[in-house]
Amino acid sequence: MIVEREIKLVTEQHNIDKPPQMEGFPMKEWSVEIYLLDQNGKKVPAKCFTKAVYNLHPSFANPTQTFTEPPFRCSNEGWGEFEMTIDLYTTEKGGKQTVVHDLNFMKPTYDVTKTITFRNPSQHLQTLLRDSGPLPTDEDRKARKGADGGKKKKQWDLEKLASALTKLGEDDLIQVIQMIHDHRNDDTYVLNNPDGKPLTAGPAAALMGAGANADICVYLLTEFSIRPAAGEFSVDLYTMPDNLTKMLWEFISTTDQGHRLK
Repeated sequence: MIVEREIKLVTEQHNIDKPPQMEGFPMKEWSVEIYLLDQNGKKVPAKCFTKAVYNLHPSFANPTQTFTEPPFRCSNEGWGEFEMTIDLYTTEKGGKQTVVHDLNFMKPTYDVTKTITFRNPSQHLQTLLRDSGPLPTDEDRKARKGADGGKKKKQWDLEKLASALTKLGEDDLIQVIQMIHDHRNDDTYVLNNPDGKPLTAGPAAALMGAGANADICVYLLTEFSIRPAAGEFSVDLYTMPDNLTKMLWEFISTTDQGHRLK
């Protein structure tokens, strides 16, 4: 899957009252900030990047400057215009994007928009990218969910299934996760976030409660998610194959939460 996003580089600059280092060139204070643009062209935090590394003119005492929090603001003083490169990193292996930015002093404030391409982003990165708009596969997923949802609803009550899953003890939950890993298919929508950073799961995230174990958080209804100490795991029950749904139903029926399926 290929996902394209636009980033906006916002530059501000103004004169400062300091002796010029070069005759005829007043001293400036300047800054650059980095944002993502959503589908409406509105600036949103670029959370898909873990850090931004600015490679400035070699005349700077510290020409390589790293920032790890959006909007990755880089602020410096100087007198000259120059071209810099900015390396943008994601959590992906080898996930570095490099953009070129022209620092100039023609306007007090100006912005530049550039296109960034993400190739086969991980599920965690896909979640972060959804903050700025849908992904190419989202419409396909909605269509499959709509076509299959009615059929699954008649065979198994997925709301009861999700409710029972939220009450399982940790040992049973580990078995559930293993079953999903072993029997999912290409259409099964799973988020596996080993970093343990909180994930939201669409409309299912509207209701959150504690599971049987205090270390587990659960998103209810038809998108089931847990967050044990090792990370967070989420699956859209509507996208599971029938054999997996049947397997989970039968497994829960044998646990102390089986009464919730009746």
